[in-house]
Amino acid sequence: MAINNETEFKKELGLLDGTMLVVGSMIGSGIFIVSADIARQVGSVGWLLLIWLISGIITMIAAVSYGELSAMFPKAGGQYVYLKEAYNELVAFLYGWSFFSVIQTGTIAAVGVAFSKFTAYIFLIVSDENILFESGNFKLNAAQILSVVTVVFLSYLNTRGVKNSKLLQTILTIIKIVSISGLIIFGFLLGAKAEVWNMNWANAWSPRSFDLSTASWLPIRGVALLSGISAAMVGTLFSSDSWTGVTFIAGEIKNPKRNVGLSMFLGTLIVTIIYVLINVMYVSVLSLDELATAKSDRIAVVAAQYILGNIGTLIIAIMIMISTFACNNGLILAGARVYYTMAKDGLFFKKAAVLNHAGVPAWALWAQCIWASALCFTGKYGDLLDFVIIIVLVFYILTIFGIFILRKKKPELERPYKAFAYPVLPAIYVFVASAVSISLLFTKFSTCGWGVLIMLLGIPVYYLIKREK
Repeated sequence: MAINNETEFKKELGLLDGTMLVVGSMIGSGIFIVSADIARQVGSVGWLLLIWLISGIITMIAAVSYGELSAMFPKAGGQYVYLKEAYNELVAFLYGWSFFSVIQTGTIAAVGVAFSKFTAYIFLIVSDENILFESGNFKLNAAQILSVVTVVFLSYLNTRGVKNSKLLQTILTIIKIVSISGLIIFGFLLGAKAEVWNMNWANAWSPRSFDLSTASWLPIRGVALLSGISAAMVGTLFSSDSWTGVTFIAGEIKNPKRNVGLSMFLGTLIVTIIYVLINVMYVSVLSLDELATAKSDRIAVVAAQYILGNIGTLIIAIMIMISTFACNNGLILAGARVYYTMAKDGLFFKKAAVLNHAGVPAWALWAQCIWASALCFTGKYGDLLDFVIIIVLVFYILTIFGIFILRKKKPELERPYKAFAYPVLPAIYVFVASAVSISLLFTKFSTCGWGVLIMLLGIPVYYLIKREK
């Protein structure tokens, strides 16, 4: 018999599970790819590492700020619930609408594409160059098919219950952390070269951009530098995203008032340390030219070649396949809980509010699966990143600003945990994220603009739903 009461979510996830979900969902493919694009955008070791460090710090600021909200509203739905409480149902719906149409499904698609990208390094038959069907501008390739297969498989696994998916998530994330740590350690011990390190740091703060057509560096400053930094931060912020997934499954977390916020803090701290260290390793092994021109941007593969030879490239490809697989499992697990909560409010398909015999929202999982699979056919990894990140930032800004609103609007609510260094740190996040968002709209409007348009289309949809109700 179907279970359709939120209180019957099974609380089977502890602090370790929550932390592994955060780490596993954050570390996907970005850290192994996007530093190549950052190197092309800013052309200096100092700026590259600073951009990763800034992204990590503002992500941790957001995480410790969310701790207040997660302790106040420890139930399924996470960010959707926080927005509804701070603002109104319309803002919450726009988040849920964007979450389903762009944010979560677009991220799942991007990570699925990245999984195929590295699988193709071992099995060429699943490469995006293996075109299976072509009609006009549309091309269907083997990599897209593999992306869809992984999304469907993980969605099926999650319909079987949270216990199986949490076990897979924890095991794969631990493997991921150990293998990345091994790559960093062996990189410093076996691959680091003093001459490469010294050369990279010789002009560490002289920004340049790399012209792929002429394979040459051009100095940049002023507006061009700001544009380069904004473009570079798309990759770092996307790679540091998805830490909120644990808030969506708060209904299945033991002692959620404590463990949800703590999982976010520990998870983002672990990931920030890993990201900064692996980039320090990259610049001790590879020159900036090698970073900027890595084939298919697979800089981790190039670094592994230097460190361990041919066997290293095979190891790193397998490691990244595990990483992206675990990442998508966490995204799929967490995302469906938002649609469940929306359906409870009458703002999503009614069937999404029904839990199956395993105590999970199976219908919502399959709806998410179908749309994410469709997005796998829409574009390349970089396009999907631009498409997603602008909307992610907009709702992070709104949610953290919601802390200020709720302090005035509902001062009587119990706050087991309060945002660290309030109001300074939350205000810093709002300012930095707003600056990045505005810059992205100016510099990448052709892709980011579509994301904003889809979000705004949710306004008439909301009023149509309300009228039907």
